[in-house]
Amino acid sequence: MNALPPLPDTLLANLKDRYAEPHRHYHTLAHVEALLRHLDTYRHLAVQPGHIEAAIWYHDVVYDTRRNDNEVCSADVVRFELMSIGWIGVDVERVALMVESTQHHRAGDGDTDALLFLDFDLSVLAAAPAAYDAYAAAIRAEFDWVLEADWRAGRARVLRSFLERPAIYRTPELQAAWEAAARGNIARELAALVTP
Repeated sequence: MNALPPLPDTLLANLKDRYAEPHRHYHTLAHVEALLRHLDTYRHLAVQPGHIEAAIWYHDVVYDTRRNDNEVCSADVVRFELMSIGWIGVDVERVALMVESTQHHRAGDGDTDALLFLDFDLSVLAAAPAAYDAYAAAIRAEFDWVLEADWRAGRARVLRSFLERPAIYRTPELQAAWEAAARGNIARELAALVTP
């Protein structure tokens, strides 16, 4: 495991500015900070926590709900910025691929760091009911341009896709801690979405 150069303050300041864009309601700096707290708590589960930390900072750096390539564009930012501060190619590409994996929230069974990162990204699904409801409202606000009927149908499809998985969380420790609460929250939101 090689030591990774830290993200410089100037770069972090730019990232914070991106996460403060006015169209963001959930995908903000608060989301990044929540994931960083999870990384602090569960650092013992990470093989290379530096990769996960960088992926947390970059995974939503490009976020526009009218696009379907945010993850690819965010990975492009990773490749440009991390190379510019001296990261070697294999580490840059590792972070870029982790960022891209958030498009479908899937990673290979043996890729424990990517799975851990993706579990962190979905941690809000297991939040206390009031916090989950605030998250759901913030996501709706980010898609305020979508007609209500279309929103309900699309959001219900996404939620069902999570419930259809054998497990939402793939890291055993997080699955034990979060799975039941996440499924309860998702089922509750889904029921509200399909109620006329």
